[in-house]
Amino acid sequence: MAIANGAQHQLHYVAETTYGTTPATPTWKPIPHTGTTLNMSKDAVESEKLRGDRQIEDFRHGNKTIGGDISCELEYEAFDDLLEAVMCGSWDTDTLKSGTTRRSFTLEREFNDLATPEYHRHTGCEFNSMAVSVAPNQMATATFSIVGKDLSVDTSEVSGSTYSSDVGNTPFDSFTGSITEGGSSIATVTAIEFTIENGIEPLFSVGSDTTNRPSIGKSRVTGSLTTYFDSKALYEKFLNETESEIVLTLTDVDGNDYQFDIPRVKYNTGQPDVSGEGAVTISMDFVALYNDADGSQLVITRTDAA
Repeated sequence: MAIANGAQHQLHYVAETTYGTTPATPTWKPIPHTGTTLNMSKDAVESEKLRGDRQIEDFRHGNKTIGGDISCELEYEAFDDLLEAVMCGSWDTDTLKSGTTRRSFTLEREFNDLATPEYHRHTGCEFNSMAVSVAPNQMATATFSIVGKDLSVDTSEVSGSTYSSDVGNTPFDSFTGSITEGGSSIATVTAIEFTIENGIEPLFSVGSDTTNRPSIGKSRVTGSLTTYFDSKALYEKFLNETESEIVLTLTDVDGNDYQFDIPRVKYNTGQPDVSGEGAVTISMDFVALYNDADGSQLVITRTDAA
């Protein structure tokens, strides 16, 4: 009996022209990933009928929800379409800003080490959020959260499918790039995390157990910056509600980089906690605000070393 192994799991995507419909003869692109919880869940509908014998009369499956996370190590070029989707923007040459353009995809999970390979296709998938995390001595990671419409399971490829190869770039690490705060380089950061959220929510109606095109909320960017506590300068920005700017640059071994510029930041917490005799750190939660000069609360710039 063949049992599926994560080491042979594959995950691909194709853009949909019509929401919830996989294109004919699709060209699938790979999503380099370290794990995923992408799946279908269903609500439960239980009869409330009182029988007199305390038994349950009936139970049904309710509305379907496609959701879950895709965890990745960030690398150059491999996630450009996904970045567009989660930002609801479009690359302008090599610059990406927040926008209002929604994109849906079919995501296909392939379990090719089973006795009969299986293809799990999740349609109507939108990228609801992306959480980026950079910490010392680690690869830079991202977690994409999905909201979708439906799932089908097959034992063969979609007719006419072609599969693109991985771009083959190396992951970004935490020690090759740089970070600036308020326009100055800062060398005492122990972690930076930020999340882009779109507030996508399924919309169900009578007559169907799958969602209509979901609603979408505001584009929110929040995060936290943790540093060694070496002066009051950063802490005072929280105390005085002083706006600042955070620029994170990730560079791979070939010199390609992504720059994440959050041009207008307000800190809403500041805690120089002490938990022992070691170095004191201060964790600063922040929220990004719309910046007139950039027309966005977050600007992503890609630079090809070539």
